Amino acid sequence: MSQRRAGLYPRLLLVLVIVVLAGCASQPSYRTDASYARASKSQYPDQGAMIDALFDYYHQWRGVPYRHGGVDRSGIDCSAFVARTMRELESLNLPRTTGAQAQIGQPISAGDLSPGDLVFFKTGYSSRHVGIYVGAGRFMHASTSQGVTMSRLDNIYWRSHYWQSRRLLTQTY
Repeated sequence: MSQRRAGLYPRLLLVLVIVVLAGCASQPSYRTDASYARASKSQYPDQGAMIDALFDYYHQWRGVPYRHGGVDRSGIDCSAFVARTMRELESLNLPRTTGAQAQIGQPISAGDLSPGDLVFFKTGYSSRHVGIYVGAGRFMHASTSQGVTMSRLDNIYWRSHYWQSRRLLTQTY
């Protein structure tokens, strides 16, 4: 009986490690809603107003723990944080997964980022991560290690895992 129980612990540990490493893993195929193909006009009149709204929202969520599949203050994952932020600040209903979010809006170069643009990272073989650019080289996101936080795009980790950026809003600042 104890040999069986001893064999169970490594298996449970392996499953736990796989779940943690999966992070905001994307799924193999996604439906892309045509309504996301066009960018919409921001509700904020200028860059300062957009940045203020993003920072206010970030401060309401800062430190909320990361939870894979989580959608509320008890724990939230990166794609849910992005979807919730864009719904509450811009009335945009985004897809729930990182992979689906990476297919909407217009692709833009990292040099053309504007507050409110989405930034995507490849964090593993099939794992993806998403955040919202807030300006000055920073983005807010739900990190697996720190929960909701702000990070710099030029951080060695994020710079080496950068994948793409997408613009959902036609208004750039």
